[in-house]
Amino acid sequence: MIRSRSSAAGKGDPEFTEADLPGLRGRGFALLILATAAGLCGFAAVLPLVPLWASRGGAGEFGAGATTAAFMLTTVITQLAMPWLLDHAGGYRWAFPVGSLIMGLPMPLFALTTDLGPLVAVSAVRGVGFGMVTVAGTALAARLVAKEQVGRATGYYGLAVGLPQIVILPGGVALALSIGFDTAFWLTGICGVLAAALASGIWFADGGRNRAALRGAGPEAGKGTAEAPSAPRGLPLLSALAAPLIIMLVVSSAASAVVTFLAIPFEQAAWLVSALLAAYALMLVTGRWTAGVLYDRYRRTVLLLPGTLAAVAGTGLLTAGLWANGDGSPGAGVALLVLGGTALFGLGFGAVQNEAVTVMLERAGPTGYGRASAWWNIGYDAGTGAGAIGLGLVIQLMGYGPAFAIVAVSLAAVLPLALRRK
Repeated sequence: MIRSRSSAAGKGDPEFTEADLPGLRGRGFALLILATAAGLCGFAAVLPLVPLWASRGGAGEFGAGATTAAFMLTTVITQLAMPWLLDHAGGYRWAFPVGSLIMGLPMPLFALTTDLGPLVAVSAVRGVGFGMVTVAGTALAARLVAKEQVGRATGYYGLAVGLPQIVILPGGVALALSIGFDTAFWLTGICGVLAAALASGIWFADGGRNRAALRGAGPEAGKGTAEAPSAPRGLPLLSALAAPLIIMLVVSSAASAVVTFLAIPFEQAAWLVSALLAAYALMLVTGRWTAGVLYDRYRRTVLLLPGTLAAVAGTGLLTAGLWANGDGSPGAGVALLVLGGTALFGLGFGAVQNEAVTVMLERAGPTGYGRASAWWNIGYDAGTGAGAIGLGLVIQLMGYGPAFAIVAVSLAAVLPLALRRK
């Protein structure tokens, strides 16, 4: 991954290779995982919480989805600039801590009002921080280890993103409904500050052996050497990443529908909302970790097609449950359908996430990890924003059952891309 001074170490540093990296067992990688887990607690809590808060202020489903869409819009805009910042402005060192602060510090402002305008504005500011954290975190997970560990590294990173969601996704809603939204907003804001402190320590961990990796690729990266061929850029890179990028866009749009809107039709059954979000988060990390381990073992994707199929089937079950529920309280049959559908979708989405990111990292090459991370995160977050705003409008016009049926058909349409291996 890091082969020479010109690609990472910087002028005046000793010669540096992958063998010098502490890898999965290093304190730097451990700090990255802890910082990710802490910082993403705020993201996980807010994703269903702010739309629910907005709907209580009379915003409606479209307005509730607009809070998520604004967050994801500024996220994607930030992510477009991140590859250059990582490689030319020392961004690997500061992007994660600064982004965590931008995510966490504005959180208490949500408690001041339920008016849609301020909620959208605060969400947009936080999206800048999230864009910084996601691109830097994904790229660092690959840069801090040798290429033989990239699958497991991204799997561990996925666990750090997903495991807190098992508690935070349902717990944030339950906490807000039981003891107040303002308490939930303050607690998740503190998580961002803690993440910034942890991420700052990566530079100093492992006796400074991570510093070359954190300096970035440098201005000569991507031009190629005898040891590392040049990485694709521009249109060749987009062509290489197109299939996994499209899959991520569509599947993350479906995930946005699950996380953003399922709390609203089942709000009267708080136990079911908590169970749905917990099942989704648990199966998400299970699918992502399994895909990472299998990728390292076989050195190729194994679960991209099965994961996409699971997402299609899970969305189909959700559609059936929502259609059967109507406007009434969910019965046992509806609860089983939506629980099974949410769990199956989460398992498939987790597998697709890790398969897509490992394929994109491999195709971009070591000096292109920042670009691959940016495009993967853009696929994830642009899909999430589009799903929130688009499905919010469709739900208002047609209802939950027809809206989720459209999601299922969209997922089925990308199955041919998952079949392609080259």
